[in-house]
Amino acid sequence: MQLLVSRLHSTSFSSISLTKLPLRLVPRKNGPSFYIRHSLTKPFSSTPRILESSPSTTPLPPAAPSSWIDRLPAKVQPYVHLTRMDKPIGTILLFYPCTWSITMASYALQTPLTTPLTYISLFGIGALVMRGAGCTINDMWDRNLDKAVARTKDRPLARGDITTAQAVGFLGLQLSAGLAVLTQLNWYSILLGASSLSLVTIYPFMKRVTYWPQAVLGLAFNWGALLGWSAVAGTANWSVVLPLYAGGVCWTLVYDTIYAHQDKTDDVKVGIRSTALLFGEHSRTVLSALSFSSLSFITLAGYMNTNGLPFYAGIGLAGLQLARVLKNTDFDSRPSCWKGFVGCGWAGFWVWMGTLADYGVVMSGLQLPSIF
Repeated sequence: MQLLVSRLHSTSFSSISLTKLPLRLVPRKNGPSFYIRHSLTKPFSSTPRILESSPSTTPLPPAAPSSWIDRLPAKVQPYVHLTRMDKPIGTILLFYPCTWSITMASYALQTPLTTPLTYISLFGIGALVMRGAGCTINDMWDRNLDKAVARTKDRPLARGDITTAQAVGFLGLQLSAGLAVLTQLNWYSILLGASSLSLVTIYPFMKRVTYWPQAVLGLAFNWGALLGWSAVAGTANWSVVLPLYAGGVCWTLVYDTIYAHQDKTDDVKVGIRSTALLFGEHSRTVLSALSFSSLSFITLAGYMNTNGLPFYAGIGLAGLQLARVLKNTDFDSRPSCWKGFVGCGWAGFWVWMGTLADYGVVMSGLQLPSIF
């Protein structure tokens, strides 16, 4: 700065303030990070110059992919996002009622292990495909609503990554794949399975006309409780599968109401209805009653199927899990609701483990006491 001031005194511009000098900060390798450079060989500007540092020429590293979908080819990514394959909980919730029914039928008929393994594998593929098809139908219904809501505006159809015509074509492929799985079953099951498509199609529309869209989702999502038994046995034992189905519907009302509490503020803005809005501050009480009803219906199905002690142990663990979820969920917190929604899935898992353990016991020839 002393050098700079001495230069000023030696020029005719000594009356000009230092703020009008053409200054800039220049990085240096040693000593202070920057030093001031000026040039008196150029005429001064009447506009003050801003001190600025030289930009770094080191390129920024590429952003890490946010999920495994981002590693796929760019043209494929929108379709995979459309099916929500990065959020498998939806597929799992659709899959569990199928496993309950298949395993309970295998227990009743004492089929070899290859039978439940075969059908559980087929229904697993079917759950993955049909859940994706349901998401595609939902987004086609909601593409205009999705644009107006912050949490959904980046969905492929709302953002314009794919057109409606492309989504329709993709839906055709999904339904064809689902049909290919369904044709591996007997004719009774094919007709029974095809009859559920109307529920899958109308569900996204129901949230515009009723506060009970979760009930319609439950009717669609638990169709596997009917279909699994018929796939194994060739027909449905209605005394078992109807209470099993009813228990699944009540279970769906529990977990999807918890899920809907995440979106209740946005839903009010765009005119969407849900049981979360209907139950409101009474949600914990109502969902506790629905949880009790769910497990009661499933217990009745086990009783009608003469299931043994392991089955009821699974029901008990499922009950403890639902109680824990309902106790700990904060219905005004999105992260808490998501955690509770996922936690409800573990209840379905324990029901399946109970039926599977019971099947293993009966196939091993062990005799355990029944609680009835």
